[in-house]
Amino acid sequence: MTERDKTLTLNPAWDAAGLITGIVTDVSSGELLMVAHLNAEALALTQSTGIAHFWSRSRSRLWKKGEESGNILRVRELRIDCDQDALWIIAEPAGPACHTGERSCFFRRVEGTLLIA
Repeated sequence: MTERDKTLTLNPAWDAAGLITGIVTDVSSGELLMVAHLNAEALALTQSTGIAHFWSRSRSRLWKKGEESGNILRVRELRIDCDQDALWIIAEPAGPACHTGERSCFFRRVEGTLLIA
């Protein structure tokens, strides 16, 4: 356990690429909407504007969720996990969270038998 694990001070544990994982849920339903990544600039913009911003690994650039579609995510609460390498973004979506038009990026169910030990 490190000091980072025990403090209430925001001190993100950025990975080698300077990112942390962001998990977004709907403030009303609790539904998991999407997972993306944030760098320090995206986190700062998210905090200062109240609108979710992320780092696109595929495009290598900062992006505001909904900048093209208008489907922004209004942040209602931010929580950081115990070792500060994942951010939970509780948000009010202005439309579908997924780029496919689905409400959630997790619209596919994996079929098959789950093995329980």
